[in-house]
Amino acid sequence: MTAPAQAPATPHPAAPAQAPTTPHIAGAAALPPVRSFVRVEVADPRVRPLLRELGDEYSARYGKDAHSELARYPDQEFTPPHGGLLVLLLEDGEAVAGGAFRRYDEATAELKRIWTHSAHRRRGLARLVVAELEREAATAGYRRIYLTTGHRQPEARNLYLVTGYTPLFDTEADPEAIGGPLPFEKRIASTREATA
Repeated sequence: MTAPAQAPATPHPAAPAQAPTTPHIAGAAALPPVRSFVRVEVADPRVRPLLRELGDEYSARYGKDAHSELARYPDQEFTPPHGGLLVLLLEDGEAVAGGAFRRYDEATAELKRIWTHSAHRRRGLARLVVAELEREAATAGYRRIYLTTGHRQPEARNLYLVTGYTPLFDTEADPEAIGGPLPFEKRIASTREATA
């Protein structure tokens, strides 16, 4: 006697369908990270780790606790009602870099705290932050950007030189001999004037 024919197996309706697996392809590039800028306040919990690491690095480079220097300006100076702004660069939702500007004078924004998390350096993220801050400053009506960087921060000095900032110090002089902050400026076109 022959066994009755069985119907072909069908998946159980409650069982999730299995996603097809993609074999690993040697040499295939990973998807690029999703990047976005967000406006935040200094009190945002995503800002604290970046500022803590920035303070630790400044302290190591200059031999004194720099955390109080980072707190020198009131938080509200980095908010739009006071002429400032703080932005974070997020990569796949994680804060990897940031920076701010504050009102220096009626026509000038002062860049402050440009920072890239140590695990994300050498990828051009600081350039993106500077470009975003310049765009935001122009939108806010500023026509000039001023900033200073420390004499023991050659990476920052180079960043500002390659992004078109004019040094307001002798670039041939030994930064250690200068000893103090290294000032830069850049003229920008206010987009507020262009739309007015």
